[in-house]
Amino acid sequence: MSIVAIALMQSCKKSGFNGLTDNRPAVPVTVANAQDYRPDPTVFASRATGAITITLSIPASTGRTIKEITRVSANTTQTQVQGTTGLYNTAVIAGTGTTVTFNTTFTEYIAKAAGVIPAANSTELAKRFYFLITLDNGDTIIPEPVRVVVIP
Repeated sequence: MSIVAIALMQSCKKSGFNGLTDNRPAVPVTVANAQDYRPDPTVFASRATGAITITLSIPASTGRTIKEITRVSANTTQTQVQGTTGLYNTAVIAGTGTTVTFNTTFTEYIAKAAGVIPAANSTELAKRFYFLITLDNGDTIIPEPVRVVVIP
């Protein structure tokens, strides 16, 4: 290796972020009703009721509260939740302290996400739910996507 190459490598500063590192938010968001991780948080939705409920929460120790879920998308990537078109839900969902709950149904999922409900139980919906959360101080967070598994 040449002396110039060695000098260049030693002069590089570590930036703390590259394409291989996770960029975690200062305020972590968890899915309070997650029943599995595939590897994303996964909730179960009963075919009998047709209801899908996703409860997002942040630790009280952060000193922050959840103002709202600002945007929701159902897709295979987070691209839509970052924009203003193609959203699953355009109405703001108000938070309550450190939690906020998103409710929908299989019927609404079929209509809004152009999705289908799998015939077999214990099968995931094809599209995941993505959220843009706004905190009380105006900061926004896009947490991990949430998977939904259909159960009897």
